[in-house]
Amino acid sequence: MKVLFIGDIVGKPGRRAVKVLLPGIVGSYGVDIVIANCENAAGGFGVTRKVVDELYSNDIDILTSGNHIWDKREVTEFIGDYETLLRPANYPAGTVGKGSVIVHNGSGTSLGVLNLEGRVFMKPLDCPFRVAEREIDTLKDKTNIILVDIHAEATSEKEALGWFLDGRVSAVVGTHTHVQTADERVLPRGTAYITDVGMTGPCDSVLGIKKEVALERFLTLLPNRYEVAKGDVRLQGVLIDIDDTTGRALSIERLNIAMES
Repeated sequence: MKVLFIGDIVGKPGRRAVKVLLPGIVGSYGVDIVIANCENAAGGFGVTRKVVDELYSNDIDILTSGNHIWDKREVTEFIGDYETLLRPANYPAGTVGKGSVIVHNGSGTSLGVLNLEGRVFMKPLDCPFRVAEREIDTLKDKTNIILVDIHAEATSEKEALGWFLDGRVSAVVGTHTHVQTADERVLPRGTAYITDVGMTGPCDSVLGIKKEVALERFLTLLPNRYEVAKGDVRLQGVLIDIDDTTGRALSIERLNIAMES
């Protein structure tokens, strides 16, 4: 099974990159299932129902998220309507939405996806390590191919989770920091790992936001209105090849594809 994971989609530029570039990537690499992190897809913060529908119309199979999934209050009204729109599984019991899902590809092979959020420099949620153990035990009853999106600030927390889950899941991919790291590898027991998949959106920016807007906040420490940048739009992600029988990753490859200006 070949799985494409697309890094955090930022605003309209990121959505345009998906629309224009994704068909070619799927065709060229023979992708079976497409996953994308969508928590910044609506104006750089959160998602709306319209944006979710747009992303699904562009052949994305599963949408993961993180702490910014709640930035548009309306999400609580519709997140439960989508089987494959995930929020982190380690939110408290009773939180709307769900943190994992199993999907099937055309050949009958199934993939489980688990969404987690880190705790270092973030909210004091349930332990992502223990929640991962619980959720993976449940997913393993139905599939041995499992991908984990760990949405976290700290590199140490992401790496620790990668080692903790090595051999238990097919892949652990990091999101949230929007800067693609160069540490992709298959760990000794067969789990593909990368600390951060990167960002799909305008890279002539500060994490997708206009440089001058971000600089003003750093220089003055005053709140201002974030605006999504426009220049150097790229689709960043990883392509993971997984053995259908064992669930072990065979390879992981970074993608960093620029839109034509």
